[in-house]
Amino acid sequence: MKKKAFVALIASGALMMSLAACSAGGDTGAGESGASNVGGGKLVGVAMPTQSSERWIADGKNVKDQLEAEGFQVDLQYAEDDIPKQISQIENMITKGAVALVVAAKDASAMTTVLEEAKSQDIAIIAYDRLLTGTDAVDYYATFDNFLVGQQQAYTLLNGLGLTDLDGKATSGAPAGPFNIELFAGSPDDNNATFFFNGAMSVLQPYIDKGVLKVKSGQTDFTVVATQDWKLENAQARMEDLLTANYSDGSKVNAVLSPYDGLSRGIISALTDAGYQVGQGWPIISGQDAELDSVKAINAGEQYGTIFKDTRDLAAEAVKMTVAVLNGEEPEVNNTTDYNNGKKVVPSYLLSPVIVTKDNITKALVDSGYYTQSEIG
Repeated sequence: MKKKAFVALIASGALMMSLAACSAGGDTGAGESGASNVGGGKLVGVAMPTQSSERWIADGKNVKDQLEAEGFQVDLQYAEDDIPKQISQIENMITKGAVALVVAAKDASAMTTVLEEAKSQDIAIIAYDRLLTGTDAVDYYATFDNFLVGQQQAYTLLNGLGLTDLDGKATSGAPAGPFNIELFAGSPDDNNATFFFNGAMSVLQPYIDKGVLKVKSGQTDFTVVATQDWKLENAQARMEDLLTANYSDGSKVNAVLSPYDGLSRGIISALTDAGYQVGQGWPIISGQDAELDSVKAINAGEQYGTIFKDTRDLAAEAVKMTVAVLNGEEPEVNNTTDYNNGKKVVPSYLLSPVIVTKDNITKALVDSGYYTQSEIG
């Protein structure tokens, strides 16, 4: 089988010496990035969902670069949010002789057949950021703590309203409210979207129950507030509808839960078109992914905060998992309970997200080398 052949290939002493250290986050037996050739020229397929989001472009590049630094050939493909296209891309990777697949699925439940085909050929499968569901073919899952991401988005809103600090601790003398809030969730075909929303609601619901927060539209169910394909224009259209239907009486929305920076920018456009102005009375808006345009929006006071997930670290974990599996080893994981995909609990490595507001942009994003100061402006 291909995996066994690969293990035999790297069993020589000279190559094993290159496995002593690894990059970004602990030793799993992989070589230090840029200093090894453990891949031996073998092919790894990397399937990403879209290039319409800045973060997925960065993810693809980081995974590709780090795999190539380990000596692999890489077939990186973007599906542009087209499910059949992504399935076809993965089929082609299998045909080309890939020994491993790193998959960030457009639709996590639609990959079952093609992943079973890969499993039948002993191809290692790493779920990247989005859990692959409905199949036992997936070996491991590299992601961030997505429930915590949702909680942090909620903390961002509460902090902006003066109710808590960024860790969720109640502020002394906090205002009583009520504050009008509207809720947005991610795409229903993305398993992560429910983790984000459930995490946020675990924090917000007690404030809603006490009347400190009021969802004026009454729209609190995930299926109602979800945003298909994570598209900016879908969020903008829904925000426009919410404002027309619920705030034409002169009342104002005080905060908006947004699970992603692209949606946040659509929400901002809808608010601006409705006559809202940055300054006193401008709503508190959350986000995710620290996209450059949204970091600039935070500096400008349009968006209150975002959740930074360093894709360099996520790529490093996925690469370490890939190398370990192909070596016949067990990768480092830190969660073996929470990610049940309907067929198995997938062993996972969860990275920690970081809340970014105007106060810590430089520390979180510039000092870490993710952006330069000139890029942020």
